[in-house]
Amino acid sequence: MVFTGMIINSGLFWRVLRPDAIRVWRYKEVRERLQHYYLVMTNNRPAKYRVVKRIPVEEKLDELSWEELWKLHDEKSKEFREFYDEVIDKGVDIDKERVPEVSFLDLKISIVEEMIKKCMFCEWRCGVNRLKGAIGRCGLDWRTRISSAFLHIGEEAPLIPSGTIFFTGCSFRCVFCQNWEISTDPDNGEEVTPEELAKIAIKLRNMGARNINYVGGNPDQQLHTIIKSLKYMDVNIPLLWNSNFYMTTESMKLLVDIIDIWLPDFKYGNDNCAWRLSKVKKYFSVVSRNHLIAYQHGDMIIRHLVLPNHLECCTEPVLKWISDNCPNALVNVMDQYRPEHIVLLHPEEYKDLSRGLTSAEIRRAYSIAKDLGLCFEYVS
Repeated sequence: MVFTGMIINSGLFWRVLRPDAIRVWRYKEVRERLQHYYLVMTNNRPAKYRVVKRIPVEEKLDELSWEELWKLHDEKSKEFREFYDEVIDKGVDIDKERVPEVSFLDLKISIVEEMIKKCMFCEWRCGVNRLKGAIGRCGLDWRTRISSAFLHIGEEAPLIPSGTIFFTGCSFRCVFCQNWEISTDPDNGEEVTPEELAKIAIKLRNMGARNINYVGGNPDQQLHTIIKSLKYMDVNIPLLWNSNFYMTTESMKLLVDIIDIWLPDFKYGNDNCAWRLSKVKKYFSVVSRNHLIAYQHGDMIIRHLVLPNHLECCTEPVLKWISDNCPNALVNVMDQYRPEHIVLLHPEEYKDLSRGLTSAEIRRAYSIAKDLGLCFEYVS
């Protein structure tokens, strides 16, 4: 099925509604902390995935075991980093580099095709064979559906206009989800193939997108289709991962070589709130681990949605952790919480979330971020 839900936004309209998307690049801190993203966005550096496609692999991938695939992946990942450093330092022209018959990207595709047979994309590690139609915790089999794709002007200022692709399904069950129609209904969208997904990304770039923003729902469960789609595109645009960050280490290893900028959520400061409000286990250890990995491999804007009555248990420990572990990341302290989804249906059960934020709570959240030295003023 060919995706027909593309929303066409004017390439100039965003400049009127969001002049801060232009103004934000005047700030030295933003330019320094998003240097790689900026250079790719302005076509002064190749996107990482384009370099991955030019790392040759001589081995016959279908003859390698699971362990051998990962060993080869680690070797090629090191080779990629060395070559990318050379591209940056010596100004190697990627367009003049031959795309080999079998590349590092093909190796990643071979691995992700094995992962979905015993699904381990996220830390639920369902282990089901989605390729044969089994349904994972995310509500998905092997098929990938897109709810919408468009130039988003409601994202953080450095990202606008963002070529946003909303996938269906999610590994979380957030009671306050604002995109619950997408996250809880995997069929709310149109099925796409990897080649069709690539065409959507190319079209968004041609419309003026500054990045390709994989989101949802949640994109982690679509890893197989997203990675395969890169076979069919070679446009120079930053790839952005907008996720709940509950991926496995295996998924992170596949992503770190292809994602240019990370846009992770860091929702909760403890596992109790995560279980009660999103029905997810081992939240803090998993998400903090993945933030550390991402921080070492690309630029980052971390989102934290401030929840009413959760400043002490969530906002303060999350922002403190970011300050201690990802000090150069930009942070979006989000104040737009509103009661949605299950919270509206069961307000007595979720009394703590049954109202919006007070002005005092918003000021307190900003004060915490400021006292910790976080750079959050430019990205909301």
